[in-house]
Amino acid sequence: MTALPTSFYARPALVVARDLLGTLLVVVDAAGQRRVGRIVETEAYIGEHDLACHAAKGLTPRTEVMFGPPGRAYMYLIYGMHHCFNVVTDAPGVAAAVLVRAVEPVEGLAAKERTDGPGKLCKALGLTLLHNRVELSSPG
Repeated sequence: MTALPTSFYARPALVVARDLLGTLLVVVDAAGQRRVGRIVETEAYIGEHDLACHAAKGLTPRTEVMFGPPGRAYMYLIYGMHHCFNVVTDAPGVAAAVLVRAVEPVEGLAAKERTDGPGKLCKALGLTLLHNRVELSSPG
């Protein structure tokens, strides 16, 4: 499997959100175990004018990653307990990201393992705050 290039993410969030559908999200843990899911649901957040976007209140230490460069993970906790995985999109300086909401199990995930919802997805794939800012084209 080949990682998507940074240029894939350096486009508007709405375009990236659609184009991520059907692609594979591959996570390799420290022990070398691969978990793979096919992305089936995404949600775009488009800059500071989007009131649902974390960057709506401007640049903060939490949202800094959303301002670029594209092709990085933006991880955060909701309700203090569930991780959410986003991909940073658009040009540096534009705070945009795509939340990956659900995947279908492909490899390393039990067929019955629920991955519908961003918190369940991150739990199944082993994604945590340690993945924040990780380049998505990097190994692992």
